[in-house]
This record gives sequence, C-alpha cells and structure tokens, in this order.
Amino acid sequence: MPSALPIADPAPADGLITPWAAAGSDGAPAAGDVPFGVYVHVPFCRVRCGYCDFNTYTASELRGVRRDDYAGHAVREIEWAATVLDRSGVPRRPVSTVFFGGGTPTMLPASDLAMILRAIDDTWGILPGAEVTTEANPDSVDASSLQTLREGGFNRISYGMQSAVPHVLATLDRTHDPLRVPVVVDLAKQQGLDVSLDLIYSTPGESLADWRTSLDAAIACEPDHVSAYSLIVEDGTAMGRMVARGELPAPDDDLAADMYELADQVLGDAGYSWYEVSNWARGDAHASRHNLSYWKGHDWWGVGPGAHSAVAGTRWWNVKHPAAYANRVLSGESPAAGRETIDDETRYVERLLLAARVRGELATSEIRQEARGRVAGLIARGLVDGSAAVRGRIDLTLQGRLLADAVVRELLD
Repeated sequence: MPSALPIADPAPADGLITPWAAAGSDGAPAAGDVPFGVYVHVPFCRVRCGYCDFNTYTASELRGVRRDDYAGHAVREIEWAATVLDRSGVPRRPVSTVFFGGGTPTMLPASDLAMILRAIDDTWGILPGAEVTTEANPDSVDASSLQTLREGGFNRISYGMQSAVPHVLATLDRTHDPLRVPVVVDLAKQQGLDVSLDLIYSTPGESLADWRTSLDAAIACEPDHVSAYSLIVEDGTAMGRMVARGELPAPDDDLAADMYELADQVLGDAGYSWYEVSNWARGDAHASRHNLSYWKGHDWWGVGPGAHSAVAGTRWWNVKHPAAYANRVLSGESPAAGRETIDDETRYVERLLLAARVRGELATSEIRQEARGRVAGLIARGLVDGSAAVRGRIDLTLQGRLLADAVVRELLD
C-alpha cells in the first residue's frame, strides 16, 4: 500500500500561506523571485508493482470516486490554487515546468491530460519554451495518444522502461513487453517529443550482465535522457514482505555500486553526461528542468491526491485517497492534509543535501566557513573534483556520487 503521509501541522481549510518575505526569514528569496512549476499527480495504475509505495490505486481500490472524473477535480484544484496564492500575497508567476507523474498519467485519455494542462495555462500562463512532461508506461500509449499529447502542449515524455530483461521485469511486477520500448520511443520521436527512459537496477536476482543488457537496450533506443535508480525495498510493500520472509534476496550494496559504475561508463561512452547523481542527458538542453527545479529549491504547486507542494517557504501535502481529495476540492476546501514551515536551518541543510547531487550547482561559498576546510580532505579522498573546487564549485567524482550522503554529512557536521 502507499506510504504514510508525514506528520506535521494541520493545514487550514482556506489554504492560505505566509510567504518567507513577509515572515522575515533571514536570507530567504522574495516570494515572486523564484521560478514556479506545477506537478500533477495522476494516482492510477493498471496493477500495483510489488516494489512501489507511491500513492497509486488500481480500479478495485477506487471506492467512492470514478477515474473518469479525475481531470475535472484536478482543474478545480488549479483554479482554487490561484485564488489561494493571490489571497496569500504570493505574486502570480508564469509556469516554467509542468510534470505529470503517478501512477501512470497515461491511464487517463490524452485529451484529459491536455485539458488539465490547458487549465494550468489559463490560470498561470505557461512560459514559451517551458518543459512539459508526462510519465508513461510503454504499453499505455500509441501513435494517436502521443499525437494528442503533442498537440495539447506536451513536449517531453518519460517512459518507465525499468529493465530489458524479462525475469527482472517479472520480479518488479512490470507488465509491458520489453520489445515495446523501442517502438514507443520511435513513435514519440515522430511527434517531436523529447524522450527519457527510467531504469531500475539492483533488483533481487538481477546480475551485472542483466543490467548491461538493459543499458545497451536503452542506449539503442537513442533517448535524450536516462534516469537510473537503485531499487529501494520499502517496508509495507509486497516486495518488502517477500524479502522479509526470505522469498527474495535483499539488494546487494556492493553489486549496486558496481551497477552504478557500469551505468556511468556505458552511458558516458554513448555520449550521455551525468548532471545529477541518478540522471544522464545528451547535453544540458535535455536535462530534466522540472526535476532540477526541485533540487535547486524552486517553488511548485502539487495537484492531485497525495501531491506535495512547496511555495514561499511553506510545504504541504494533499489527502491521499482520490475520493477524499475529490470531496475537498468540490467543496472549495483545501485538499491539504498537513503542512510545515521551513526554517533557515532546514533550508540550509536541504540546500546542501540536494545541490551537492547536481553537477555545478553547489558553490563553495554556500558552505559555512567552519566546514570549508573539509573540502581539501574530500578532494584528497577522491570524493570531490579538485579542478571544480578551484573554480569555487563542489562537484562529486564518481566515487563521491556513490557516497553522496556521506559527503554532505561531512560538510554539515
């Protein structure tokens, strides 16, 4: 089942927030100076994958609400959100990036996704050249739906490929035929869409040779972008229970490190450059601008059940079940279940934690004076790039990326 929401302060029914600038937070950016994005959570899947603890629902779990009504509910939240920001004194900003995630957004008709995107544009305005992405499964799109997405304003698609090896896909409970991946990549390219492929490694039972097969298959599709994430076995998931019972082996950390190193080598040889610990692109133009906005601490409004938002120093998250969400938005009440206000210390810690993962993003000057002397030691241990440090940047080496959290802890202690 989906993971639990964080425990925090209750969210007010009117949804109003107090921007950083008004609250006088030390060094916080003015509310209107930060880029603004929109995330739309579409919480529907055909089947629940055994490793997944995202807020998703199959048809049998949708009690009290219909999937066909979801687009209208999302539009209601978008319209309500603009009013809340206006009343909170947060200046309206045109949208820099939009990302539809899930779940499987393309479980909805492409026309519904386009309708939600149109509401975002009508409400805030979408900047010319903005990145507009939807996630999709390889078996959830066809030529017609991709055309509708492109005509509706989407310019990027991220496919959940995960693996090219049948037994690995079976362990992950993925239902698509791996031979479908190059077909849908080609269909998306015909529509002029940028294409990203998501991969998962260190699945129980996956060998290094299996992982090499998946990398080679992904590269053969010639996508613009590749994400590669190490599998995390979450408590409460079907896979978590199987590992706990000894029915599946737990992922091996040393093998996972070998798989990461192989991914960096194979993708690098094929012309992909890493720009974030788990992401590679064919040049900066194809990096995921929406995900970069999270890592850089930009503002975003999260639409949909369980979606998280962060605007002007306040974070909140919506109620999880689509029926509860629908009841809130249809009554004109905030769909938020809880919220928190970010203080200066939290903001500093999160800035280092996230920016250190992104190549060229963290300046040495952002690190507190008492910790800067540790950079030389990190360089000597091969974890931080020395030439980048001379230019005033903290860039992780390959070994540093494998130990990114440890590097950040050292800079924070």
